[in-house]
Amino acid sequence: MQTLIIDVATIEEVKASMKAAFRGEPQGCRYSFASEERLLEVLNGRRWAILKVLAGQGPVGMRELARRLGRDIKPLSRDTKTLTDCGLIDKQPDGKVEFPYNGIDLAIRFRNAA
Repeated sequence: MQTLIIDVATIEEVKASMKAAFRGEPQGCRYSFASEERLLEVLNGRRWAILKVLAGQGPVGMRELARRLGRDIKPLSRDTKTLTDCGLIDKQPDGKVEFPYNGIDLAIRFRNAA
C-alpha cells in the first residue's frame, strides 16, 4: 500500500502535475482540493478519524467501523458517504468501506500575499 498526499492546488497546478505524469515523472498518489476551506469542510475531525481508522485495514464493515470509532451508525454513514462521494474512500458491493492507503501526507501551505 501507498501513502496518499492530500493538498490544496489550483487547476493550473493540477494540470502541470498531470503533464509531468504523462512525461513519466512520478507524482505519487495525490488528492487535491481547490481551497483550504473545502479541505477543512470535507476533512473535519470526524471524517479524519474515519480515514485514520481505515488506513491500511482493507475493507471494513460499517458496524465494525462504528465500533472502532465509538460512533452511531447513522451519522457515521453520512460521513462515509461524503468521503465516498468525493472519492477518498471506496465502497465495496457488500457495503464495506475501504481507504486503500496506509497513510496520509497532508500538505497545506500558507503564504502572506503581501
